[in-house]
Amino acid sequence: MKNRNKSKIMVKRLVFVLLALMFWEQVDAQPPRRRAGTTAAQKEKTVDRASLQFPAALEMPEDVVWRRDIYRQLDLTLDKNAPLYYPVEPSAGKINLFTYLFDLLLTGKIAAYEYKLDGNESFTDKDKVDVKELMDRHHIYYEMQNGKPRVNASDIPSAEVSRYYIKESAYFDQRTSTFRTKVVALCPVLMRSDDFGGEATPYPLFWLKYDDISTYLARHEMMSSNYNNVTNMTAADYFSMNLYDGKIYKTNNMQGRVLANYCKTDSAMANEQKRIEKQLSDFEQHVWGHTTDSVAADSTAQEAEAVAEDRKSARASRRRASSSTSRREEKKEEEAPKVSRSRRNSGNSGASAPRVTVRRQRR
Repeated sequence: MKNRNKSKIMVKRLVFVLLALMFWEQVDAQPPRRRAGTTAAQKEKTVDRASLQFPAALEMPEDVVWRRDIYRQLDLTLDKNAPLYYPVEPSAGKINLFTYLFDLLLTGKIAAYEYKLDGNESFTDKDKVDVKELMDRHHIYYEMQNGKPRVNASDIPSAEVSRYYIKESAYFDQRTSTFRTKVVALCPVLMRSDDFGGEATPYPLFWLKYDDISTYLARHEMMSSNYNNVTNMTAADYFSMNLYDGKIYKTNNMQGRVLANYCKTDSAMANEQKRIEKQLSDFEQHVWGHTTDSVAADSTAQEAEAVAEDRKSARASRRRASSSTSRREEKKEEEAPKVSRSRRNSGNSGASAPRVTVRRQRR
């Protein structure tokens, strides 16, 4: 009995060893490219899992009680926005934000979406950008390698992307009783001059969903001070702390209009931008119990005030024009009587000369 049991155990061990050898041969028989692809896929899953467990940006709840969407234009030549633009050319292993995002787009790690004529963003599959078609449209030189486009760092037009459009949402979260401003979307703008060297024309390239790129922005370091070159920060920290400086060019409203549609003058545009900024700050103060006057005003009232201001300035200009015309007419009227009086005086002086008459006396 003992010998039979030992033989059964030996047979089982032999079968187990044979199965292990067969499995090892199958794994070793996989081509190197397939194994490399599996490793790359595992790494990508690890990155996605890390972004879910440790998100770089706070998500905005969908059930907030108050929210206002604002579009801003960022001029990267300003000091506050300079960390996004410099270095223009890759230097000492450092690149600017557009070069970093463009590399991610070429490798397929992030998705870009079309910039439509109305300027609104749409993050659907049908609106995704074809990278090759995008580069053909804007004359960006590339080479095809293994069926994928490849662009040298010197051919990326990072120097011409000197402007960004961003969409931000200012909202009040009633669950945490906090007032926040979150960047929702980002759009690099290509500023390109014509052959005659005129004023640069803006070409918005594509929209990027901020939640899709926030994990990668947390890895992109950039210089944050001109005085202390050791102080660095990530692009995610830069946007989350709202350190950028941009002018408002559009708000979400019922008419779907931008500020330029109802602000006909530069002064009206500046006043409208200040009014919107004040409305945001007033609402934030109102949240904490401070009473303000502009909290109840909505976008329609703001637009009506801007139109009224334009009409007021137009009436003032007409008054000035009419007053200048009336002054010229009065001056002419004042000069006209003088001439007539002089003529009358000259005529009267000739007429008032004594006449010499001779009468014959009858005898």
